[in-house]
Amino acid sequence: MRGPGLARLELRRFSRGRLPRAALVALLLLPLLYGALYLWSFWNPYGHLDRLPVALVNQDRAVTVKGQRIDAGKDLSDELRKRQIFGWDVVGPEQAAAGVASGRYYLSLTIPADFSADIASSDSDRPAAGELQVQTNDSNNYIVGQISRSVFDEIRAATSAKASNGFYDQVFVGFSDLHDQTLRAAEGADRLTSGARQSAQGAGQLADGAAGARSGAQQLAAGLDQATRGSSALAHGLGTLDQGAGQLASGARQAAVGTQQLADAVNPVAADLSPLLHEHPELISQSATLVATGAQQIADNLGRLPAASRQALAAAKDAAGQLDTLDAQQCGTDPAGPDCARLHAADQAAHQVVTVATQLDATVQQLSPQLTALAADAGRVAALARPLERPGLAQSFDAAVAQVNQLNRGVRQLAGGADALRQGTGQAVSSAGTLSNGLATLDTGAHSLSGGLYRLSDGAQQLDSGLGTLADGSGQLAGGLHTGAAGIPDYDAAQRDARATAMSDPVQLAKDTLNAAPGYGTGLAPYFIPLALWVGAMVGYMLLRPLSNRVLSANTPAWRAALAGWLPVAGVGLLQAAALLAVLCGGLGLRLSHAAGVCGFLALTVLCFSAVVQWLNARFGPAGRLLALALLMLQLTSAGGTYPVETSPDFFGAIHPYLPMSYVVAGLRRLISGGDPTAVWTGSAVLLAFTLGALALTTLTARRRQLWTVTRLHPELTL
Repeated sequence: MRGPGLARLELRRFSRGRLPRAALVALLLLPLLYGALYLWSFWNPYGHLDRLPVALVNQDRAVTVKGQRIDAGKDLSDELRKRQIFGWDVVGPEQAAAGVASGRYYLSLTIPADFSADIASSDSDRPAAGELQVQTNDSNNYIVGQISRSVFDEIRAATSAKASNGFYDQVFVGFSDLHDQTLRAAEGADRLTSGARQSAQGAGQLADGAAGARSGAQQLAAGLDQATRGSSALAHGLGTLDQGAGQLASGARQAAVGTQQLADAVNPVAADLSPLLHEHPELISQSATLVATGAQQIADNLGRLPAASRQALAAAKDAAGQLDTLDAQQCGTDPAGPDCARLHAADQAAHQVVTVATQLDATVQQLSPQLTALAADAGRVAALARPLERPGLAQSFDAAVAQVNQLNRGVRQLAGGADALRQGTGQAVSSAGTLSNGLATLDTGAHSLSGGLYRLSDGAQQLDSGLGTLADGSGQLAGGLHTGAAGIPDYDAAQRDARATAMSDPVQLAKDTLNAAPGYGTGLAPYFIPLALWVGAMVGYMLLRPLSNRVLSANTPAWRAALAGWLPVAGVGLLQAAALLAVLCGGLGLRLSHAAGVCGFLALTVLCFSAVVQWLNARFGPAGRLLALALLMLQLTSAGGTYPVETSPDFFGAIHPYLPMSYVVAGLRRLISGGDPTAVWTGSAVLLAFTLGALALTTLTARRRQLWTVTRLHPELTL
């Protein structure tokens, strides 16, 4: 008979009677007690914390700060009851202490009497931190104490953030007030600066006007000084003029006598010379032209003589140099050549010319000042002769004679006017004295006016300087106040709220959970499912035999005997897994990221667990059941199903990689919640290896048990 037929034969034993059938049904449902019931009880413990009775004691007394009533204890108490984190029961301090001690309350939260005062002291001289008092009793329940610590840490952080929010809001309100006051001060400084600048401008205009008036007064005084000095000089000059007028009158009379004598002398000469000039004008012009041209040529040539002398000397030296070069080239190697005699003679003659030119140039350069003077004289001769070239010389001579006669008549008239001038200067001298005295008095007043205007200008300048300094200082003050106002934040209500919230709780935890489990039960499912399947395999081999004696006694091959004992429990285990998944998913709401993968992986888990438990029972008999239970304990403690295995003692970390449940837990976590499938493939390979290994060991055990011994007929221990 083949292996499946032998397996059906083993299961057929449970079809006789009600009790075997009931036992088989119980075997199918037993994993639900471990898997479904355990997960149901742990499915969402944090979702029912409001059922925990917790005492709440509020001893806080409200305070009033800056006209604002602060009742932080009542606000916190109302908020806690509103959130229903726990089942709050507001009681007195004695009742709370007694309740925690007796176990009526799992814990108590006390808000002390000075809680509001401490919260409000954050902006006082002696700030204090608000304190919340939590009392727990681990003898009631240790886990509740741990949960409460986490919850109250969040409550404390939220309360601190709220209190800090209020404090920072007041700070930002103070910033806004300070900004407004600074801005008003800056505007006042601007107005002061504007007024000071306008006043400084007026003072500057006053100073400029005073300076202009002072300058005008100084000019007036200077003009009067000059006028005074001029009047004095005028008086003195008029006196001198009076004397000169007398002298002029006397001289005019003498000049009249002289001009008469000149006219008497010129008129006879003119009578003789005028006909000659009128008879020979062309001859006189030509002679003058010849004289002017010759004198000009002499002047020009005398001026060029030094330069020409130098040029001649340079030409003579150049020619002598060329003859020297030619003589050296043609006669240097053959002095007796046909042309050498003539070249020597020409060369000597050239050097003689250079000597003569040198002497001549030296003489010319030495006489250069005399030549320059002589050229200047010749130029003047030419200049004197040029006027005689013009026609009409006779007419000019006649005009000159007429001017002499006219001069004589004018000098006579001058003599008559000089006498009249003498009389007028006498009167002017008297008037000039009176004018000088008046100008002296006016000059004294002008100097006094200038002094007063100087003092006025100096005071106006000082006022202008002071007002300018005031304007600069107030401008700097206004600029500093504007800069300070710009640097002081001015927040509106929304901005204050946002910044107060950020500063009161500056660090936010950006939590990013990969493959998040929706609940506590989902997180524990990978741990309780393999536990239930292992227990199912253990109970299965309590009801079913790992190796059938009937099959062994029929000389069936050992591997068939092993399969005949493995397949029934494996089949029941698959049904157990299916029932467990149906209850977890349909009843508790377990969500599977990879449903098909979970089914396949659990099937492989059932095959592995049933194979291992079969071998333990087949190899060690009744003791194998104890070994299977011990192995279950080792796997539960080292699989990392609740806490990470790294937090367990080193022993459990050492055996963790060598037990199949470790890989089942890791694989189910990836298949239920999602994630890297590497753990699934690794776990599948490990489970397959355990399955094949256990079946191989069971096959060896079946071969050994085909030999009957006294120990097998009468075992030492039966269970």
